[in-house]
Amino acid sequence: MTSQGRNAVDILLAESLKELAEKQPIDKITIKEITDKAGVIRPTFYNHFQDKYELLEWIIMSELLEPVKPLIRNEMVDQALILLFSNIEKEKEFYIKASRLDGQNSFESIVRQCIKSVLLEVLKDNATGRKCQYPWINMELVAEYHAQSMCFLVLNWLRTGMTISAKEMADTYNYMIRHSIEDILKEI
Repeated sequence: MTSQGRNAVDILLAESLKELAEKQPIDKITIKEITDKAGVIRPTFYNHFQDKYELLEWIIMSELLEPVKPLIRNEMVDQALILLFSNIEKEKEFYIKASRLDGQNSFESIVRQCIKSVLLEVLKDNATGRKCQYPWINMELVAEYHAQSMCFLVLNWLRTGMTISAKEMADTYNYMIRHSIEDILKEI
């Protein structure tokens, strides 16, 4: 299958999952329901995704993280954050419902792994080869740290009903990540 055909089917399956998630929890949605809604047969699903959690991962990567990679690579992190949070905001209901996915394939673990892989890719692409003054700090640790902190704030935002705008969320993340506990204690 051509990448164009695969991409069209991926999008179709993603839209099907999103529509079904409006009516029931993601963990209750079956592959048959996804394929029936998409108008494809089950083997087509398995030609593209291992399970619905891999489909959810594809949605997160293609709709949220891939669009921000060029901005991060060009050191436009503030714009990347606003775009990321705006894209979540556009599909607010889906992501709020997805955030309730717990257990072995939790939304949190999927999001954290996706963010980590994108950050690690960007870090490796932009590596200067210089050594950090703290030898135990490496790209993997930095990617994990930022993925963990980003994931925590995104989940908190989703689980509290996204009561602040995407711009405010970007500002909040920037504030939290750029200030030490000591700095924050002086302001509170």
